[in-house]
Amino acid sequence: MLRRMYQVFEIVFPIFGIVGLGYLYARRFGPDMASANRLNLEIFTPALIFSVLSGEGFELARYAELAFAAMLVVLGSGLLAWPFARLFGYSSKVFLPPMMFNNSGNMGLPLALFAFGEAALPAAMILFLVENTLHFTVGNAMLTGHVNPLKLIRMPMLAATLAGLIVAMAQIRVPGPLHEAIDLLGEVAIPLMLFALGVRMTGVDLSDWRIGLAGALICPLTGLLMAWLVGLVMPLPQLQLAQLIVFAALPPAVLNFMLAERYGIEPRKVAAVVLMGNMMSLLVLPAVLLFVL
Repeated sequence: MLRRMYQVFEIVFPIFGIVGLGYLYARRFGPDMASANRLNLEIFTPALIFSVLSGEGFELARYAELAFAAMLVVLGSGLLAWPFARLFGYSSKVFLPPMMFNNSGNMGLPLALFAFGEAALPAAMILFLVENTLHFTVGNAMLTGHVNPLKLIRMPMLAATLAGLIVAMAQIRVPGPLHEAIDLLGEVAIPLMLFALGVRMTGVDLSDWRIGLAGALICPLTGLLMAWLVGLVMPLPQLQLAQLIVFAALPPAVLNFMLAERYGIEPRKVAAVVLMGNMMSLLVLPAVLLFVL
């Protein structure tokens, strides 16, 4: 048992260590991360997506069921959380998106890498792409009432996804030096995601702690319940099922706060849910990793 606990510590320490470093650095120096975050969204993360999808050995068909399972977990979590929003009197636009759209990028990708190794990165990328696509379609529709397809097509991450899938399905071989350059760009994405998450946490207060605490408790519970239900009806490989369970336990994505701020939908309450959800993950994720490893 002690050995497994130490194994979990080895997995989560690099992740929360970099997040903590970002938080402490931001408290001391107050860096402006706007340009860095934009570069990560438009250059580094798309490079990582393309690198993984176009890499040798990536077989899209292997992950079709996992992608469908992830979609069920994301959408089902919202359905399970809806009665709680009604019970507590929270606006569905404020409470439901953080329950559905989790930190599959900032935390999910590095967690999969450290917990399951590089072989698990393609599956983690599929989970990230499903969650991210749903966030910019279903999530946007929940907040604004509509989706702009032209805007989606212009997103660098979606373009990188389509390009990577085309290369994988057509079995096109990307020239070695070019692929190496893209790999190097992609390696910037994960540590920058974690550092930026820590920086973002400094701008959130706990004045709306009640909704934050409710979200921090309900988010992993609804996600894990959906993953358990999906696991009962879908025969996923053991490693993919383990990754799905970890995916379901991830805290709310910081993007929920950014979109709420952009559209003026009570961003302080959303920020409280995001912050306390990520704080709660310090307890939830090690427990889930102990279960699946």
